Amino acid sequence: MLCCSCVRSIHLCLVAITVFAFALAHPSHAADPLPAVRLWASDAPGSEGKTGPEKVEAKGVGFTNITNVHQPSITPYLPDPSKRNGVAVLVIPGGGHRMLCVGHEGESVAQALMQQGFTAFVLKYRLAREEGSTYTIQDHALADTARAIRTLRARAEEWHIDPNKIGAMGFSAGGELAWQVSSKEFPGDPAANDPIERMDGRPNFQALIYPGRSQDIQPDANVPPAFLCCSAYDRQDISEGLAEAYLRFKRAKADAELHIYSTSGHGFGVKTANQGAIAGWTDRFVEWLASKEFLN
Repeated sequence: MLCCSCVRSIHLCLVAITVFAFALAHPSHAADPLPAVRLWASDAPGSEGKTGPEKVEAKGVGFTNITNVHQPSITPYLPDPSKRNGVAVLVIPGGGHRMLCVGHEGESVAQALMQQGFTAFVLKYRLAREEGSTYTIQDHALADTARAIRTLRARAEEWHIDPNKIGAMGFSAGGELAWQVSSKEFPGDPAANDPIERMDGRPNFQALIYPGRSQDIQPDANVPPAFLCCSAYDRQDISEGLAEAYLRFKRAKADAELHIYSTSGHGFGVKTANQGAIAGWTDRFVEWLASKEFLN
């Protein structure tokens, strides 16, 4: 006859085995991202023959920079199916077109969005101002951005996203790209052999987070709805320039919402060090999307 302590031990072992079996059958969707997906199966146009590996510089937890990008890609962050809302966000890191700040303006952002049910994708685009670069913003970085939006639409069923609820969220130089891909027409080519090129490359909404070249934001009434966000202590061209851009949205009768925070500076992204109201800017973004009925 087993003693009480033995029975208790056996019971705990059975519970542990049951939990372990459940974990195997129901893997977590809030852990690591999927492997990066190259935007072109072969060499990206303009990158032919460039095979050097990407250079990764880790500068502490949440701070990673990447250079030497020749094969642009997106890294998917898929939410738990029980939370999934069908909305996709292409996260475009900044870095002055000299590097990609994929930590606090990429991975951390994607993780935060994923936890709230969004399907997020971090874009690695080619760098036009990196030393020795042969790339340009218009012909390569912007082309990578539009190709990424097209890829999300082409694979929408696979990733369980609504092809009419795809947005571009850019930070600093990435904000410049988010605006450009939103403000131009990127119609698909129905006759293209590549099914991705048949898709529209313009997003359904845009989030411009302390975007570079705010003075170039010149909306018309047809641009996608915009969420604008920066710090009052950013550079003048952004802290004042984004406010002026908002007024241009208003005059053009285009849809925009502006948030200017009275703390922090440039590059706040998503960091554990963010304190106060600015730490909740992603919540304001979600509320804005809900008000635009993207979360229905």
